[in-house]
Amino acid sequence: MIKKIITKNNLKIRLKYYYILYILIISFILILFYSPNSFALGDPKLISTINSAFEDIESWILKIATPAAAVAVGTGVFMKKFSFGDEEKIRTGKKLIKGSLFSYAFILAIDLILSAIQSLVG
Repeated sequence: MIKKIITKNNLKIRLKYYYILYILIISFILILFYSPNSFALGDPKLISTINSAFEDIESWILKIATPAAAVAVGTGVFMKKFSFGDEEKIRTGKKLIKGSLFSYAFILAIDLILSAIQSLVG
C-alpha cells in the first residue's frame, strides 16, 4: 500500500517536470520567431547572424521532437503491453501516449502558425 502511494507521488512529480519542460520548449520556440525588424530600420549584421542562428536552433528542435515523440509513444505502448493487468501501469501508458502525441502536434502546429505569421509580416 505504501509503495503505491510513493509511486503515485513520484509519477505526479515526474508529470509536473514534463509539463514544465514542454512549456519551456514552447516558450523557446515562440522566442525564436520574435522579429527584431519591427524595432529597427534595416537588418544589421548582428541581428541577421542571430536570426540565422535561431533558425538553425529551431530546425534542430523540430528534428529532435520527432524521435522524442516516437520514443515516448513506444514507451507508453510497452508500458501498456507489459503491465500484466496492473491498471495503474495501463493508465500511465495511455497518459504517456496521449501526452506525447498532443505535445508533438502542438509543436508542429505552433511551427505552422508562426511561419504563417512570419510570412504575413515579413
